[in-house]
Amino acid sequence: MTKKNKPPYVKPIIAKISFTDTDTVKGLYLKIPAVREVDGHPVEKLLTEYGSPLYVVSEASLRHGYRNMFEAFSKRYEKTVIAYSYKTNYLSGICAILHHEGAWAEVVSGFEYEMAKRLEIAGEKIIFNGPYKKPAELNRAFSDGAAVNIDSPDEYRIAEQVAETLGRTARVGVRVNMQLNYPAWDKFGFSLENGKAYEICRLISRHRYLQLTGLHCHVGTYVIDLGIYRRAIENLISLAVKIRETLGIEITYLDIGGGFPSSNTLHSQLMPGETMSPTPDQYADVICDIISKKAGEFNEQPLLILEPGRSVVDESMVLLSRVIAVKERDGGSRFAIIDAGVNLLPTAYYYKHAISSNRNAQEKTERVDIFGPLCMQVDVIRRDVMLPRIQTGDILTIKNVGAYNFSQSMPFIFPRPAVVLVNNGNAEVLRRAETYDDLKGLERVPERLLPAESI
Repeated sequence: MTKKNKPPYVKPIIAKISFTDTDTVKGLYLKIPAVREVDGHPVEKLLTEYGSPLYVVSEASLRHGYRNMFEAFSKRYEKTVIAYSYKTNYLSGICAILHHEGAWAEVVSGFEYEMAKRLEIAGEKIIFNGPYKKPAELNRAFSDGAAVNIDSPDEYRIAEQVAETLGRTARVGVRVNMQLNYPAWDKFGFSLENGKAYEICRLISRHRYLQLTGLHCHVGTYVIDLGIYRRAIENLISLAVKIRETLGIEITYLDIGGGFPSSNTLHSQLMPGETMSPTPDQYADVICDIISKKAGEFNEQPLLILEPGRSVVDESMVLLSRVIAVKERDGGSRFAIIDAGVNLLPTAYYYKHAISSNRNAQEKTERVDIFGPLCMQVDVIRRDVMLPRIQTGDILTIKNVGAYNFSQSMPFIFPRPAVVLVNNGNAEVLRRAETYDDLKGLERVPERLLPAESI
């Protein structure tokens, strides 16, 4: 092409593309698949039968979450046990499914311990953690043969007294905290670096009725740094070897705790959670490689205990909710109010939950804010989420809500809804919707405050 025939220079234009009206931007149509069913159950039918909002648990997904974690570790280190973290979601039906898969119970209170016993979990398959264990609860755990991980000097003294009163050997572990992340998780357990972890082990070794059997460390929550787990297991093994060499005690279990993430995305993350979070196989590679190489330093291979919660249950549960109102702001942007609030979804404060509509994106999509029905401005389910142009009556599916939402939910302004388990074409109620009498039945009004005619 000669200079004479060269087309004239045209200054480039930088234009902002709006996905609110995608039919004007050819080739940029954003396809957002509708979610109209959960494991073959139409969402419209579920809400019609059980009410809206509604928690829905997929049994198939729950079992898959457990198996994915267990198989990743057990194929690399055979002596692996998963003790499911009850606090993550202590619906009895969910715990029962995981126990059916082979999970032990990890509990952090007498309340949770009672749940495990009512599900007929043997004491030797219960790990009792947490910073507050009452004397009567320690008595029960010691009598049942549960593994109790001592958390503080004061708890050690209580454990001493309880074991002496029982007059029988009680097996205990020690919770160890380490300078692995910032800020350090030093609320719990005994410091490795300043020697307090070893010192409490030494004290236990001298006690007539306390038997030191394990070491425990929980490194944090939503931990995506594999190096933290590597250093944690290395430190536990080093401490176990020191205990054997100096105190003559063989540690029989190493409890690496939980903290494994799900595919949810934190508000602080730029990339989706599923691209940021290591897989169970990657965690297992790191942890099991270390313990396998060091197994020769033990007289017998120690049991490796994991305490996952979020990574097992988060993706097994969704929250279905109807759009009850759509409003437009002065600037033209729109937002929706749904019938599920942050009292049912407290993780909305730190997750950007994936949300889908039952409506297909055909010609128009939009970015909208989703608010709950509570009379609080902070009742925000999700900001700036892309959805098919939203309308009153739409059904939204909020995904990955299995971890910490039911356990931390509360009947604020509205009673809590039902929880339904779906599996093999069946829908079963795990927990019915709350009623007025459920919530107010425990209250009493002094007679002096009642109207005279009602007395």
